[in-house]
Amino acid sequence: MKSLRGQPSIFAGRKPGEVRADLDARNLTLRFGGVTALDGVDLQVRTGELLAVIGPNGAGKTSLLNCITGYYKAQQGAVAFNGVDITNRTTHELVRVGIGRTFQNIELFPGMTVLSNMLLARHTHCSYGLGAASLFLGAVREEEIRHRRVLEELIDFLEMQAIRKKTVGSLPYGMMKRVELGRALALEPKLLVLDEPFAGMNLEEKEDMVRFLLEMNGAWGQTMILVEHDMSIVMSIAQRVVVLNFGEKLAEGTPEQVRSEPEVIKAYLGDTETVL
Repeated sequence: MKSLRGQPSIFAGRKPGEVRADLDARNLTLRFGGVTALDGVDLQVRTGELLAVIGPNGAGKTSLLNCITGYYKAQQGAVAFNGVDITNRTTHELVRVGIGRTFQNIELFPGMTVLSNMLLARHTHCSYGLGAASLFLGAVREEEIRHRRVLEELIDFLEMQAIRKKTVGSLPYGMMKRVELGRALALEPKLLVLDEPFAGMNLEEKEDMVRFLLEMNGAWGQTMILVEHDMSIVMSIAQRVVVLNFGEKLAEGTPEQVRSEPEVIKAYLGDTETVL
């Protein structure tokens, strides 16, 4: 990533493995009335890993992400992050711990600009209160400069210079997904959770997103959990794949191991020669 005004890059300055992001979810069970969305699911993510979660519609993928990020509370099981139990933490507490995410359905503010949407994510890094902000003291100005520098780096990295002052509601759907990624990255997450980041994109937009994710993972060492239906993308960028089906873990392994698993082919992939 380019540095801004000769300053060292905040993100590209990371060394792979430097930012610890070990997740351990055990026996997650989630029910909605008589429907079991997750049935004793285990999920482990190692620092620096790009892990993909796949499965047919209704398999429990988003429910799993929601349990990890605090939007749902599982009836059974536990989640630990970097050795600390985070099972009952609220969503904003998990953001402060270092878990950021994007959503299957875009959760941006359409009437605000790209820059303003991304700036909202910096609130968790603000150390000053309302009084200091009102007076715009020297310490506040210095901190604001850092926040803007982070955003400008991300805007450059995601190649959004031309849209930085445009309202989000005026953008194509695929570009909105890129803005949402930028907002999640503005949190400076240790673990980034991505729920179908390629949905609604054309081929060129998908190629750009693949490039961004690979550079984030390879150069920054960004740890990621990715839920995605496009198997050509999953099999080309994921280091490990977990397959869910009807709320249960069906298989786990490298892309090569998973794509050749008979139960996975039967439940989800179909004919590997035509699907992949």
